[in-house]
Amino acid sequence: MTSTDKDFRFMATNDLMLELQKDSIKLDEDSERKVVTMLLKLLEDKNGEVQNLAVRCLAPLVSKVKEPQVEVMVDTLCSNMTSDKEPLRDISSMGLKTVIAELPLTSTGLTLTVGVCKKITSQLIGAMGKQEDVSVQLEALDILSDMLGRLGGALVSFHSALLSSLLPQLTSSRMAVRKRSILALGHLVPCCSPALFSQLTEHLTNELAKAPPVSMARTYIQCLATVSRQGGHRVGEHLEKLIPMVLKFTDVEDDELREYCFQAFEAFIRSCPKEMSPHVSTVTKLCLKFMTFDPNYNYDDEEEEEDSMDVEEGLEEESDDEYSDDDDMSWKVRRSSIKCLESLIATRRDLLLSFFSSVCPALLARFKEREENVRADVFSAFSSLLRQTRGGDQPAGNREARGGGAGPHAAEDTVKALHRQLKEKSIRSRQGCFSLLSELSHTAPGALETHIPALIPGIVFSLTDRSSSSTMRIDALSFLHVLLLSHPPEAFQPHMQVLLPPVVSCVEDSFYKITSEALLVVLQLVRVMRPQGPSAGGGFDPKPFVGEVFSVTLERLKATDIDQEVKERAISCMGHMVCHLGDHLGAELQGVLAIFLERLKNEITRLTAVRTLTLISASPLKIDLSSILPETLSVLGSFLRKNERVLKLGSLACLTSIITHQAAHIKPAALEPVLSELPGLVDESDMHVSQVSVSLLSVMARSCPSSLSTISLSVLPCVFRLVLSPLLQGAALSSIMDLLQALVLSNTSNLGYSQLLKSLTDPFHLPSSSSSSSSSPLIHRQSYLSVSRCVAALSSSCPKETPSTVNGLLQEVKNPGSPESARVLALLCLGEVGRSGSLGASKEVQGVILEAISSTNEEVRTAASCALGSMAVGSLSDYLPFLLTEISTQPRRQYLLLNSLKEVISACAASSLSPHVESIWSLLFQHCECPEEGTRNLVAECLGKLTLVNAAQLLPRLKQQLRAGSPLARSMVVTAVKFTIVDHPAPIDALLKDCIGDFLQTLQDDDLNVRRVSLVMFNSAAHNKPSLIRGLLATVLPHLYRETQIRKDLIREVEMGPFKHTVDDGLDVRKAAFECMYTLLDSCMEGLDVLLFLDHVEEGLKDHYDIRMLTFLMLARLASLCPAAVLQRLDRLIEPLKATCTTKVKAGSVKQEFEKQEELRRSAMRAVAALLAVPEVERSPSMADFANQIRTNADMASIYQSVQGGGGGRHRARGEHGHELELGYSTTPQWLLSDAGF
Repeated sequence: MTSTDKDFRFMATNDLMLELQKDSIKLDEDSERKVVTMLLKLLEDKNGEVQNLAVRCLAPLVSKVKEPQVEVMVDTLCSNMTSDKEPLRDISSMGLKTVIAELPLTSTGLTLTVGVCKKITSQLIGAMGKQEDVSVQLEALDILSDMLGRLGGALVSFHSALLSSLLPQLTSSRMAVRKRSILALGHLVPCCSPALFSQLTEHLTNELAKAPPVSMARTYIQCLATVSRQGGHRVGEHLEKLIPMVLKFTDVEDDELREYCFQAFEAFIRSCPKEMSPHVSTVTKLCLKFMTFDPNYNYDDEEEEEDSMDVEEGLEEESDDEYSDDDDMSWKVRRSSIKCLESLIATRRDLLLSFFSSVCPALLARFKEREENVRADVFSAFSSLLRQTRGGDQPAGNREARGGGAGPHAAEDTVKALHRQLKEKSIRSRQGCFSLLSELSHTAPGALETHIPALIPGIVFSLTDRSSSSTMRIDALSFLHVLLLSHPPEAFQPHMQVLLPPVVSCVEDSFYKITSEALLVVLQLVRVMRPQGPSAGGGFDPKPFVGEVFSVTLERLKATDIDQEVKERAISCMGHMVCHLGDHLGAELQGVLAIFLERLKNEITRLTAVRTLTLISASPLKIDLSSILPETLSVLGSFLRKNERVLKLGSLACLTSIITHQAAHIKPAALEPVLSELPGLVDESDMHVSQVSVSLLSVMARSCPSSLSTISLSVLPCVFRLVLSPLLQGAALSSIMDLLQALVLSNTSNLGYSQLLKSLTDPFHLPSSSSSSSSSPLIHRQSYLSVSRCVAALSSSCPKETPSTVNGLLQEVKNPGSPESARVLALLCLGEVGRSGSLGASKEVQGVILEAISSTNEEVRTAASCALGSMAVGSLSDYLPFLLTEISTQPRRQYLLLNSLKEVISACAASSLSPHVESIWSLLFQHCECPEEGTRNLVAECLGKLTLVNAAQLLPRLKQQLRAGSPLARSMVVTAVKFTIVDHPAPIDALLKDCIGDFLQTLQDDDLNVRRVSLVMFNSAAHNKPSLIRGLLATVLPHLYRETQIRKDLIREVEMGPFKHTVDDGLDVRKAAFECMYTLLDSCMEGLDVLLFLDHVEEGLKDHYDIRMLTFLMLARLASLCPAAVLQRLDRLIEPLKATCTTKVKAGSVKQEFEKQEELRRSAMRAVAALLAVPEVERSPSMADFANQIRTNADMASIYQSVQGGGGGRHRARGEHGHELELGYSTTPQWLLSDAGF
């Protein structure tokens, strides 16, 4: 290193750097001193390469030497910063930045970091004071910005001194110094104390109030914008002073000053949307005024532009030349005002309707903007407005805005404003046009239908223009694809001759991305040539276009040396061509099918080939696949044993389609490879795969019954095991019922009615004593219901067998020697068979059911109750009067009989029930004040579902009962209303919307239980039909929030022997209130004052275990829905989270207490993880402290990693000693990972 040869010095320094990067290197004190001294000396080397290498050595050296040597490095570098030699200053500046970037953040290295930072800071403050040398000032400010950005928390004691040093720099005569001072202040703001932030803001306010010169005003306003962006919510409390001041400066005739004013407004809007609410109207008007501010240019009327388009192009070029001088800065004002407007659109979705009436026309008018950068921002703002209209669940007003703003009128105005620009030379303008039109197509599908003739020339121009870049052509193809997807085929058929050639040319392009996008468009154009489905018209002849499209697609299909994406899209495109135009392909078809078979055998393209064959096999053109069927079935059968689930499901769907539509060409032997794989797929571990597999068997039973001769020994046992699964329900159960019916009707040997019935019911006839043995596992309650429905399905397929089956079931119920499981199943089977009306008014059946309802066995009683309800559904006139009489005369059986009645009301059509409504209504109200809560809830459910039968008549009567009844009756009525709110559109909705406010008045009821059920009803409405309660939020929310408060008058102490136990009677009501709040986050977010909402979430974080668990979920949800508001409350939210994560259970507590506390900590840590993912959260000092606490506490770090363990990606972070660790979580922000020390 001391050699006179620069090459030797370079190689020696390089070797040193390689050694320092090794983890194994250990330096003693003397070696440390020598290495540091030599490297610092090399910073003054005459050779630039050696200097740069020496700087690079400093990075690993920081973690290898002890604190005194790091301080020596810093002292030397800082002193070099003030040197007269400019090269030495520059290289030392780089060295300091390198050292700062490597200082450790972990608790073990924090002492070193703080000490070094103090040394650097004190010297930099001194360097900043050297007004005579601007370059030193600039370097000092640059380093200070870096240090504050990374280590702001370690400089807390210097914050005040730094602020005092930086503020004078804002008045520097050099613009560069002022700008870097603003940058440094921006980095200081996130980590400084509230008092210091207020001091900074007040300083800026005072300076602006003195009416400074324009150049200084620019600096202060620019600083204010930066401080607002970095300080976030903290600027909110100062807005009332700041807004009028910034508004005043917009009147000053200075373009740059106005630009900074709008940047400040944008920062205010994004940081403090709530506090900006009173000023939104003023700022909007100002933006609309200045977005047209262009004093140096005279825009011609649109009509004149239309009339003299060609002439104007030449004039416009001259005009641009004339006004492109450097003095014209008005474009900056227009651009900043439009960006400010976009921030308003993005943050104030509640004002969407007014934006469509005021902002939308103004943006449309600015599409003629002459400055390309500004025009791009106009397009971006308009796209943001369109995006807001389709973002999530909208209130009525917003839907109205969408209809009126993004519908046909907006489409017409947009196309009129854009169609000329689609042919402009400017690529950026055309890309902006296509992006905006794509957004419009997504927002209002079909709105551009009448304007397609005006858009196609622009699309074709971008595809054929030789000066167009690859990106431009991809964007044009992408827009065309969106247009084809969102509009009817008939709109494009007249333009096929113009559209097809440029698209086909793109398919032949050498750039794979263009080819891939073009193939997607060709696929859609094939659908346009011959649409399929009920609305398909036959007036268009595709023949002239088939040859051109086929040849170019076939060329790509045959190619093997092309990109994977192109291969897949070529397969899909050709598949659609065969499906839609197969009858036009003639002899070429068999060759194409052979290629598909090859692609099916290829591991890379097999999934796409499977989906394509599914499509082709179901084609209305009845494509003949016989040439490839045997081999295809064999290959598809082999796919069923693969682990790839998507491939498995795709193969099952393909097999189902082939067997359904190509059965005539299939021999039974060809299906053996498929049947041999099915037993492994029919299993409860994957219900969806099981369902699709069983559906395939049903199709086989109907289309190829001869192939099923062997399934009784292979697949069928698996199906019967699945019937007994407690997980079986819905579509999977329906598929099994369908299979059983298909098997009975197929007349296959060994698969007759009696054999299938025996296989279904045999497991229920095993002796109960063996129920615990491995051969007969305990049967779940769901299994009874599944088997009973399967028995009923079999019975409905063989009506001749029904009487004997019913008789056998009755004997089973009567036989006291039958196992309980067999009697329960027999009762449920009777009910399901009776549901179809097969039993009639049999006195014997009624007697058996009544006897079973009186049984001493609870399972038998419950089954009899369900059976009676099901029978009544099938034969209402025979069973309903009998059921109502029994309810009136048998008080001991009342609950079970009401359960039967509930089944009747739920399952019967309204027309059938209408004659019986009055008798049922009066009977139910006789039991509305029953002392048993379970019975009252059943009565309420029956009343609610009965109200749906004739809502216009019964809902007002239900409302009257609110005034007349006791607290028990009122709670029953409110619960009944809950059951009238269903999750699908119903005739009662309009009536409910008018009167639900009356029912919600019970939130103010004196009775605690009435308020609780009222909250439950409100929660149901918010979840299933949010439109019912959106308009009432302003009146309901105060009562809802009041119920979240802990009331001491409802807390009492109960003596339990020697112990005292605290009982909180208000806990259930609070839980119901917080559950409502959680639901409102998903359904009515736009109607909430988020900061007020957060106040109550904060209280919930300190409440009971159940409520805390719920509020942790809410906090995580809020962090993603409205991060800006969460940041405003962050300091207050951190404390309860920290308390939960650090609390330990007392020694000697029961096991459940430890488990509950552990689950609380995990839930709290999930909320912390969600908060850490919020952008700019690292600016909060309290969050930074908590994050550091998590890093340094092994227990909390372990919990944090475990809750993040589900992430798909992996991060690598350098540990405390430089070891590289792989962290198995992906949502953690990088700032928490850096120097994590895990």
